[in-house]
Amino acid sequence: MTEKTKEVRIEKIPISRMVPFKDHPFKVQEGEELDRLIESIEKSGVLVPVLVRPAADGNYEMISGHRRMAACKALGITELPAVVRDLSDEEAVIAMVDANLQRDHILPSEKAFAYKMKMDAMKRQGQRTDLTSSQVGTQRRTDQLMADEQGESRMQIQRFIRLTNLIPELLEFVDQGAIALNTAVGLSYLKPYEQRWVQEAIEYEGCTPSLSQACRLKNASKTGSLDQDDVFLMMQEEKPNQRCTIKISRDELLRYFPRNYTDEQMRQAILQSLEYLRRQRLREERDAR
Repeated sequence: MTEKTKEVRIEKIPISRMVPFKDHPFKVQEGEELDRLIESIEKSGVLVPVLVRPAADGNYEMISGHRRMAACKALGITELPAVVRDLSDEEAVIAMVDANLQRDHILPSEKAFAYKMKMDAMKRQGQRTDLTSSQVGTQRRTDQLMADEQGESRMQIQRFIRLTNLIPELLEFVDQGAIALNTAVGLSYLKPYEQRWVQEAIEYEGCTPSLSQACRLKNASKTGSLDQDDVFLMMQEEKPNQRCTIKISRDELLRYFPRNYTDEQMRQAILQSLEYLRRQRLREERDAR
């Protein structure tokens, strides 16, 4: 039975009978976007049915509509109009990813796992020609098919999928915009424990690696010569794009120093005080372990 001839029906289904899609990569974020959706549903109801498929236990697996379901729960609505479709696992993954990639705001981590899920599903389908625009008999790379569908380059698809190899803490830095995509791709080649060293260095040094440093870390990991000291030393290097200048007027500083102090004397005193605070913090951290 082809996808086109499979049974499709619209029903009112209790939210209590809807279960999340397994390994759903898209987060339901609280904020202005969800607030607008809640306001819209409160005013006009659910205008677009969610998409579900029957589950083996008699419930329904949510494929598309997790945010609408969250908004309805917030409003105390107990039922949702739903399009019910009998889909295979692969078809369900592709439908879920395609529907959610239409959102305005998508985190890099969401796109990474969504692309990987879709690519794996397409490979399991054997690149069926009825799901692509290619002619029967032609063979094209799965990532190229995805690139054509998503309007991305094949290399960009591969870069995002590489992010799924990052530990959660580093991936969070990518979502926050603290680590750029290409830099994150370089870090994704590090072993998990090496990535943990990078995470600890980021938190200790208060800065993230540059693309050049990520490439050096990747190469050192590949040759087996990377150790934790190397990571910390590299992160201590000054990076042009992360230099910052804090400006405090002399009058402000003189509130804390004798009037006859020179600029250099004040600078040295400040650095000594900061070093004392740093050592105190390290002692507290050691005691807390």
